[in-house]
Amino acid sequence: MSFFKELWENEWLITALIGWFAAQLLKIPFTLVTEKRLMVSRFFDSGGMPSSHSAFTSALAAGVGLTEGFDSVSFALAFVLAFVVMYDAAGVRRSAGEHARILNRLTEHLRLTENGKEFDRLKTLLGHTPLEVICGAVLGIAIALIRHL
Repeated sequence: MSFFKELWENEWLITALIGWFAAQLLKIPFTLVTEKRLMVSRFFDSGGMPSSHSAFTSALAAGVGLTEGFDSVSFALAFVLAFVVMYDAAGVRRSAGEHARILNRLTEHLRLTENGKEFDRLKTLLGHTPLEVICGAVLGIAIALIRHL
């Protein structure tokens, strides 16, 4: 039972989770503004504004830096993790989403089927624009700063 108690008392794990939760929650009003429709399901999706991966990892890195020092090994590890996650979100995952969009159009245009059944549409909202990544990172850092006060 102490394992769960220790997890619950880990302020920077909780801060990172708050960063993720806040970013996911913000996707709902951003979608309402940009697409003019309420989509509560956006809370459970990847991709979109702001990047919850960025908020999650930057909240952790900022929190570690604020408590253990920005010259600590722990901060260096958290920073590198955040950088890799954000680079992947804006690079590889975004490209995968673009490929999925093209494949969806191609299968629709050619009316491709597999054993007489139409292909399921591939998920296209996978990655993030650089702005979405930056906004997620700023959100995560802000949450860490607020929690550190």
